[in-house]
Amino acid sequence: MSTSPPSTAHEVGPLDELREAGHAVVRVDGRAILVVAHEGEVFAVDNRCPHMGFPLARGTVDDGVLTCHWHHARFALSCGDTFDPWADDVPSYPVTVDDGVVYVDPHSREERPPAERWSERLDDGLERNLRLVVAKSVIGLLDAGVAPTDPLRTGVRFGTRYRADGWGPGLTILTAMANVLPDFSAEDRKRALYQGLVEVAADCAGEPPRFDQDAFDDRDLSPTRLAHWLRDTVEVRDNDGTERCLRTAVEAGYDDDALAGLLLTAATDHRYLDGGHTMDFVNKACEALDHVGWEHADEVLPSLVTSLTDATRSEELSSWRQPVDLAARLDEAFDRLDDLVAEGAGQEWVEPDDFVQTLLADDHERVVGVLEDAIAAGASPVDLADAVAMAAATRVAQFSTANEFSDWNTVHHTYTYSNAVHALAERVSGADHAAYRAVFDGAVNVYLDRFLNSPPAAIPERGGERDVDDLLDALDETMDREGRVDEAGRLAAHVFDSGGADRLKRRLGAALVREDAGFHTFQALEAGFAQADRREGTERRTCLVAVARYLAAHAPTRREREQTFTIAARLHRGEAIHEE
Repeated sequence: MSTSPPSTAHEVGPLDELREAGHAVVRVDGRAILVVAHEGEVFAVDNRCPHMGFPLARGTVDDGVLTCHWHHARFALSCGDTFDPWADDVPSYPVTVDDGVVYVDPHSREERPPAERWSERLDDGLERNLRLVVAKSVIGLLDAGVAPTDPLRTGVRFGTRYRADGWGPGLTILTAMANVLPDFSAEDRKRALYQGLVEVAADCAGEPPRFDQDAFDDRDLSPTRLAHWLRDTVEVRDNDGTERCLRTAVEAGYDDDALAGLLLTAATDHRYLDGGHTMDFVNKACEALDHVGWEHADEVLPSLVTSLTDATRSEELSSWRQPVDLAARLDEAFDRLDDLVAEGAGQEWVEPDDFVQTLLADDHERVVGVLEDAIAAGASPVDLADAVAMAAATRVAQFSTANEFSDWNTVHHTYTYSNAVHALAERVSGADHAAYRAVFDGAVNVYLDRFLNSPPAAIPERGGERDVDDLLDALDETMDREGRVDEAGRLAAHVFDSGGADRLKRRLGAALVREDAGFHTFQALEAGFAQADRREGTERRTCLVAVARYLAAHAPTRREREQTFTIAARLHRGEAIHEE
């Protein structure tokens, strides 16, 4: 029975010829459409396999199922829906037959707005750990005008729910990338979110979900008592009790400052937890909430519990006890904090010119003593956190490549820890003692890292102004060959000296998101950018040199994730990846 085609329909050809051939491919407005005669009916779908673009005309049809021969993705011919979630649905098109002639309407049957469709697909990609689906979803969402906060929120909520161990590297990477999005180009913002989201999906793959504890019914517990309970439960490594205390604080309406202060206090009752990761996780969880909204604190903050309760406590390590009992020395300083703070009340501390160099000294007593003296002279936690973070950045910028490669992690951990302390000290009020303790821990670890600057790599000397484009191109080349650490640092310094600091950040970001970068490399760039943004002049220059050297030490990689992203981008743009 014939049906009149709509005005938008495109003629395919005689029905008899189509039945004899089995299928035909027609091009409409640059789009290749596969028209198939099967079991007495005619169907039309996009000719590109939505998985990776292979021409479906080279596939086969049997029992109403269209199978792509490349990765064997299967589609219901009648509607385009896939049997295989990793492949995505193929767009299908209305077909009419009028007077023995076949027509196809090039307007897909897909009625949902792109943002809604890609949001659902992002959920699928995270749930099934499908890297290509995540890449397509991020590209589709941002091209549909969705704010980056939306996929970020999806990733944060997913990561905190579907990993029993709670906050981990994936969520840290995702938040770090959200923090530096303003420094990236539009395309690299997509790459950055994609990188973070695939790390969240990988962290959660095969893991049991996290089940919530309930808050206490008593919402009128005094903040002092609840803080004591929280610290006591962390002390005895009681996960459930810690979570109930934390949830009670959230449900009692504590503001973000007070919640961050609770966590900072609990994270500093013991020394340098989990090699610095605990402090960084606490800070990143707070920063994630800054992006997605503190109304999600009840989902996000409880994911930090195991980072607090299960963490290695550095006072239990020989490096903190022998040959010098550093933990005991800090206990002495902490016992004096009340007196030191009282002595400094009302004074305005001015940082001495050599203060950071003193923190880099080969004398633990001098390091601890200069911090004590600074507090007594009115130095705030933020003042001291700033100086310790700068000392830690200098350790990275002057890391000696004569060390073992794994030692990069050691100076890196101190740096990201110190950056987290700096950010938390700026955030909280009423938790000064905890912030001071965190500063001392960072300073001691800067001291412990002193041998990794033996001999120290030289900070590049200032050069005259040069062409920034040429310098950046040369910097890119250092990321394509192993071991170009010092050259990368020198080029980064010269870009800075030539007035290209912002362009340098953009190029370093571009280099990062094209690599199969590890957890620490993402952290290193974000911490370096955060510290550089707080500084100017020589200090800012040193922070960016540190980033360039660290990235160059960890490049190149196989860049498999970039290949996946490129495929997704080309498919989204409608480019032909294979001949049709």
